[in-house]
Amino acid sequence: MNKPLPKPTPAELELLQALWPLGSATAKQVHEAMLAEKPDLAYGAVLRLMQIMHGKGLLIRDESQRSHVYAPAQPKDALQTNLLQDLLQRAFAGSAKALVLAALRTGISRKEREEIERMLKEEKE
Repeated sequence: MNKPLPKPTPAELELLQALWPLGSATAKQVHEAMLAEKPDLAYGAVLRLMQIMHGKGLLIRDESQRSHVYAPAQPKDALQTNLLQDLLQRAFAGSAKALVLAALRTGISRKEREEIERMLKEEKE
């Protein structure tokens, strides 16, 4: 049986957010992608974090080329589902309704509300 992957730290999740659109990338490419949001981010910090994430099983690494190429160990939607399930159990006693109501109370845009209403209407049909 596969043991579950560890939950990423906030810094690891931020790195994954930069890596998912790239699919797979070198540390240099991820660093460049992250510079837009964090202009002071050092390349060495990105490389070290990617090495740690590889050791934890959050990233897979292709070592066949001179520059190692990293990729997320699981797709974005799978990780989000796992994190959501954990949050649902820990913070909302397993109640999806309580989670959704809390999310709606935190303030969503009119566009987001319309999209949610459209999805709910399509579910009924």
